[in-house]
Parts: sequence; structure tokens; C-alpha cells
Amino acid sequence: MRVIGLAGWSGAGKTTLIVKLIPLLRARGLAVSTLKHAHHAFDIDKPGKDSFLHREAGATEVLVASANRFALMRELRGAPEPSLGDLLARLSPVDLVLVEGYKRDAHAKIEVHREANGKPFLFREDPTIVALASDTREGLPAGLRHVPLDDVEAVAALVLDLARPLEHVLRHISAGASA
Repeated sequence: MRVIGLAGWSGAGKTTLIVKLIPLLRARGLAVSTLKHAHHAFDIDKPGKDSFLHREAGATEVLVASANRFALMRELRGAPEPSLGDLLARLSPVDLVLVEGYKRDAHAKIEVHREANGKPFLFREDPTIVALASDTREGLPAGLRHVPLDDVEAVAALVLDLARPLEHVLRHISAGASA
């Protein structure tokens, strides 16, 4: 299993890019999973459904299963948010995991940057950014790999070239957390 992050400010196009990358990578025969960080409270359950009522009643975990899929919801109930390493370790084995967000963690990342956002580049402050997918070339250092944001084939090539084995990622994010 190999892992690569896509990080950038809100509105840069990370989700749009990932949604385009997944079918392209799957067409190349890869099994792909994603791990997305949400900065706010979110709910995948619907009020009134049995699983929602189970959680509302105080269940710590609710697993909903059918012939097509299953979903496990865990209420943290004040416990600390799981680390990126904890979450990666829970995923079933696949060829590639695309991590969206977690821009402060110490895993290899491709920065997704859109000039119209008016936000600064992350690579200047983050040595774990190994490449850039952007709609601009201005202000980029010569040593940072760069591809156009709208060239999904080129981004896919970067992803495949720069993704790191899970064990390597877990070592680095663990070392980054203790530093």
C-alpha cells in the first residue's frame, strides 16, 4: 500500500482533482482508497434512521451493513481526534491511498494551488510538499516539481511516482508528531 497526500487551501480544487484522478488510476488497474480530513462537525447519518437513533442513544460505534457496503461510525464523545497514522492503519489494503487535507502532517504531499484563491503557497513553510499542481508557475523554485492543475494525466504521473509505502509514511508522521 502506498500513500500520497494532496494538500492546499479550501477552494484550491483538491476534491475536484481527486474525483478526476480516481477513475484514471482505476483504469490503470489500481485499487484506490481515499482519506479525507474534515475541519468541522460532519454527519454521514440521517436523523430518524435506526443507525442515527443508535448513536443518539449513546452507542460508541454503529456498524451499518448491507449486500452493497458497510459503514462504521464511531462517536469520539470527547476523546481525541484519531491521528492520520491511526486512520491509515485502519484502512483495508489497496494499491494507493490519496489523503486529502492533513496539510500539517509530515507525509509526502502534492500541493494543490489555485492562484485565484489569493492564498500563499504552502510549500514555502512545509518541507514535506514534494510537488505542486497549480494554475501558475510564478514564484516557484527550480527544484520543486510542478504540473498544471488541469493536466490530470500529469498529476496522476506525479502521484504514482511520489507515493510512499505505508510503513515509510507511518514512520515519518510518527517522527513528525514527536518533534
